[in-house]
Amino acid sequence: MRPFFSSLMVVGVICKPGPAIGGSYDDFFKALQLDLAPTVISLLSRGFDVNSIDPIRGDPALVYAVRYESFKTLSLLVNATDIKIDARAPNGDTALMVAAYNNAPEAVALLLTSGAQPNRPGWTALHYAAAAGSVEIVRMLLEQSAYIDAEAPNKTTPLMMAARSGKTSVVELLIAEGADQSLKNDNGMTAKDFAARFADTTSLPGLYP
Repeated sequence: MRPFFSSLMVVGVICKPGPAIGGSYDDFFKALQLDLAPTVISLLSRGFDVNSIDPIRGDPALVYAVRYESFKTLSLLVNATDIKIDARAPNGDTALMVAAYNNAPEAVALLLTSGAQPNRPGWTALHYAAAAGSVEIVRMLLEQSAYIDAEAPNKTTPLMMAARSGKTSVVELLIAEGADQSLKNDNGMTAKDFAARFADTTSLPGLYP
């Protein structure tokens, strides 16, 4: 993990958020977008709510920072008092899920260390990491007891997502860790079926023992 995650642990932002400061929303979310840590420190120290919602997209501040890959400000937010580490965007995504989808292992590590939960009903960070093909993030999540056969609302599993995207290394890792190849989604498709329809099946030998 890069040093800035630890170097920006500023005592001044570990404060209890008060009412949002009128007219500060634009400043706060612009600072998150541009990864301007000093501005975020200033606003939080003055009582700006760390769990504020982006008025345009509806993302909680934590999710917003991850979407913009603003990792300096992310390290401040996760250490603020009363941060809702598993706050959800309108589409149901958490900051951990977005970090997994964006293939940002440092952000994933920070969020997990800060208490983000890998397991939840429906789509999970493991689904997203598998689709993105990040072996490193998949390993991190499994080490934190992410459920390997988690089912999305349509019963799609992480293994199916990796197979659909042709992510050979992730397919092999999930199978080695015990992913169930026999599971089917609501359309009756197994991971093998996903590979056959969407990916180069010759590159996914683990599905064809």
